[in-house]
Amino acid sequence: MTKFTNLYDFIDFAKANRKYPANTANNLKSALKIFEKELNAEELKSIQMVEDSVGEIFRSVAIANKNKSIISLNTYKARLLKVIADYKKYGADPSKIQHWTLKKRASTPMLTKKDKTDKENISLSDSIHSPVDNNHKIEFSLENGAKALLSLPRDIQPNEIKTIKAILDSLIAKE
Repeated sequence: MTKFTNLYDFIDFAKANRKYPANTANNLKSALKIFEKELNAEELKSIQMVEDSVGEIFRSVAIANKNKSIISLNTYKARLLKVIADYKKYGADPSKIQHWTLKKRASTPMLTKKDKTDKENISLSDSIHSPVDNNHKIEFSLENGAKALLSLPRDIQPNEIKTIKAILDSLIAKE
């Protein structure tokens, strides 16, 4: 029978073997502490009993921690179950920890100081937001899936329309 307190030692062992980063280890220990407060004497003596009764224990944890959101409490529950699963897989036989492969997390590239400086120096010559009230915007879907956008002032003059038509007609002549 494995005691609940063995999970703390397992977290330290996994952290020392670089299987849990320090922040993950601390988060897992926090979850254990919250649940440990609600365990009875029998549950403290058996990890399996905790795992089997996690639903009932969780209700007690939720009642005792009314100041925490249910989302946070569910996160603690997931962390508890993760530690138990990892312990069963690698903690019962410490030699198995060498075969523990970590999952790589997808990470977003961090901004470098140069990127931040460049971002601060970017300026646009014209605002990208233009008022719509004085323009007609017409969007055309072309055969190849592309789109063409025509933006015309409401008070466009007939001679200006002739100029635009001539430009469009000149595009046909290029074929």
